[in-house]
Amino acid sequence: MQKQTRTLDIKVVAIGNSRGIRLPKAVLEKYAITDTVVLEERAEGLLFRNKKKDQRLSWAETYREMSRQRENWSDLDATLDDGIRDETASW
Repeated sequence: MQKQTRTLDIKVVAIGNSRGIRLPKAVLEKYAITDTVVLEERAEGLLFRNKKKDQRLSWAETYREMSRQRENWSDLDATLDDGIRDETASW
């Protein structure tokens, strides 16, 4: 299932000697934006996000953390071979 992308036209307005945008209250509340927004420049466009870092690790960060902690996954195959694999085949 693909997420539906919503678009919103926001007018650029004069703010003192600068220009800016006003975000609707519903957007601010939905994304818990209080006083600071992070702007990321990406190849496909600009991304505004809440300054609070997402606490979930990316796959690369997860791999680095596992490596740093020297986690032992040698028993994973035995665990998967105990019949669980048959029950989860539809995953």
